[in-house]
Amino acid sequence: MAERDPDTIKQEIDQARDQLASTVDSLAERANPRRLADDAKARVIGFVKKPAVAVFLAGIGALTIVVVVRRIRNR
Repeated sequence: MAERDPDTIKQEIDQARDQLASTVDSLAERANPRRLADDAKARVIGFVKKPAVAVFLAGIGALTIVVVVRRIRNR
């Protein structure tokens, strides 16, 4: 094995350390529970705001109200 210059070895170690630190920071950001919750919330809101879904949910709400009112009247 050829001898390597100590300064070159130190530079390679420093570069590897910086890359590892960057990777760890990236993983920590991706696994952040607050960010994951915010992303999930945004996806749900985006889904619910679709016209077809909004109409469906409004229909379910209206049906629920009708059923509750009928049950109250039939007591």
